[in-house]
Amino acid sequence: MAENLRQPMIVLPESAQRILGRDAQRLNMMAAKAVSEIIRTTLGPKGMDKMLVDSLGDVIITNDGVTILETMDIEHPAAKMIVEVAKAQEDEVGDGTTTATVLAGELLKRAEDLLDQDIHPVVIVQGYKLAAEEAMKIIDRVSSPVSVEDKRLLFKISKTSMNGRGTESGIEHLASIGVNAVLKVVNKNKADVEDIKIEKKAGGSLEDSALIDGIVLDKERVHTGMPSSINDARIALLNVALEVKEPETDAQIQITSPDQIEAFLNKEEEMIKRMVTKIKNVEATVLFCQKGIDDLAQHLLAKEGVLAIRRVKKSDMTALSRATGASIVTDIRDLKETDLGFAKIVEEKKIAGESMTFVEGCSDPKAVTILIRGGTAHVTEEAERSLKDALKVLATALSDGKVVPGGGATEIEVGIQLGKIASKMGGRAQLAIEAFAKSMDIIPRSLADNAGLNAIDLLVKAKSEHESGKHNQGIEVFSSTTKDMFELGVIEPAMVKKQAIKSASEAAMMILKIDDVIAASKISKGDMAAGMEGMGGMGGF
Repeated sequence: MAENLRQPMIVLPESAQRILGRDAQRLNMMAAKAVSEIIRTTLGPKGMDKMLVDSLGDVIITNDGVTILETMDIEHPAAKMIVEVAKAQEDEVGDGTTTATVLAGELLKRAEDLLDQDIHPVVIVQGYKLAAEEAMKIIDRVSSPVSVEDKRLLFKISKTSMNGRGTESGIEHLASIGVNAVLKVVNKNKADVEDIKIEKKAGGSLEDSALIDGIVLDKERVHTGMPSSINDARIALLNVALEVKEPETDAQIQITSPDQIEAFLNKEEEMIKRMVTKIKNVEATVLFCQKGIDDLAQHLLAKEGVLAIRRVKKSDMTALSRATGASIVTDIRDLKETDLGFAKIVEEKKIAGESMTFVEGCSDPKAVTILIRGGTAHVTEEAERSLKDALKVLATALSDGKVVPGGGATEIEVGIQLGKIASKMGGRAQLAIEAFAKSMDIIPRSLADNAGLNAIDLLVKAKSEHESGKHNQGIEVFSSTTKDMFELGVIEPAMVKKQAIKSASEAAMMILKIDDVIAASKISKGDMAAGMEGMGGMGGF
């Protein structure tokens, strides 16, 4: 019996890998910091781009943080947590993904120094939590109000969001389009960016991009006999096929004479004619159908002078409804004149050699379209990414109603104020708050580093100016000095900064509290070692 008790108890499968205590913390931090370092060089107006090649050979050229992290094939579990930081930032406020990722890496780097001083992870987590809460209050104090009337200020916010995105040649034009689009769909300081449709076509330049007071569809009319342009259009939206409906169950029809098959075909034809007559009776001149349109129906509609488009996406149907005021009808028998929408012109145009349908001149559009042009597909794709971020940022700014200076000015102020709070604290938590305060310097420092400037000199100068009461001073990378960011027009929503600090601090605290990594048996020990130990040389990706 005694011999049996001395036998080792096997809890985990033999192929499982387990890393404990300080080793687990060190390797997790190493993985998270590696991801942060990849993204860090993309920060700011002079940030570098990344070329990403997927398994199919498709190439993406971007410096958008969340796009880079989502495209990379990241395997390490702790590194994946940093990717989640970027995704949360993107979903919540649309911008600041790089800031959040870089800040998370720096918080972990500073925490590692504290761990080396034998400060318990729980103490560091408590200090970081307190520092993050105080940072929210500091940001509120340095913020300024913004509303829909401040069009010039909104333009600056839009431009700041787009800076450094490879869209410099048309940034003024695109920023203006973004502001006008948001102001078209805003309602009581709330703007739903889903109401702004973006279409892109390679060809031309970014300056050729335009805001359409209506909807643009990457579709063409179903029949060449239909008019290519309709003025004062009366628009019907159908979520039903203009085809003979097939029976829901398998059915057999026995025909014993030619008359019966002729009667059968005549009946089908009569049903389609009845549908077209219904459209004609309500005096619709344009038809958008979410499903198919039979060849006979196409011919009959063309004879009636109706412009019809089929297989329109559900999201586009919703956008058309909001832009034109039309109701989406699911049973053609219920179609009434009151269901129709209106537009000054519905026209098929050739853009870059392909036909697109423009629904323009809607009287009070609740949905609009931005048509992006650019020299190549890579340019239009990057312009789309930056414009989507700008739209989300503008919506966030209007919703929150507060803006702060960019260029690292807000982070410098938060760092200085947190340092003062830390000096009044007692115990080991003071060291954690000080580490959090120092971590904020990574943003202005990265802006300067990425522009090839002397980061230390600029940071010292900016901090000195903040101490003397100039709270808006940030890093001006183009003139290699510090300037008032509000005067310069480098402005960001306060919510972007708050969310970046929240996301980064929560991820850092979660990784800090992990002291045991247990890899499932499906992962071999060799893979675990490669994923863990190879992080310094990017072997974990």
